[in-house]
Amino acid sequence: MQHDTLSDALSSINNAARNGKEYAVVSPTTNLVQNVLLKLQEEGYIGVFELVEDGKGGKFKVEVETTVNQCQPVKPNFYVKSNEYTDWAKRYLPARNFGKLIVTTPQGVLTHDEAVEQNVGGKLLGYVY
Repeated sequence: MQHDTLSDALSSINNAARNGKEYAVVSPTTNLVQNVLLKLQEEGYIGVFELVEDGKGGKFKVEVETTVNQCQPVKPNFYVKSNEYTDWAKRYLPARNFGKLIVTTPQGVLTHDEAVEQNVGGKLLGYVY
């Protein structure tokens, strides 16, 4: 039984990267998971992903790039002000300018760098490096 679809999706990508697999299967499909996957794709952490219909709502087949060292959810999902991203990046990322925090904001799913540029706060979802 799945309770947190985003956590399951990020864990699937992390496990596939650790085990050297080319693809990860992420299910079920939600708009939030799709938006996070699009952001990871923009940043170059995953390749193409496609929706595969299976009669139960579908699943995403995600091409995992070799650049993924760690891809984890942040629990609980903390609310972050626009001037606090550096502190959270120090907490979750191994080095400065290495990796991305994934944040949901009123402007949609963004990385912490984009959120700083747009001067918006949001809810911390996960991180990747």
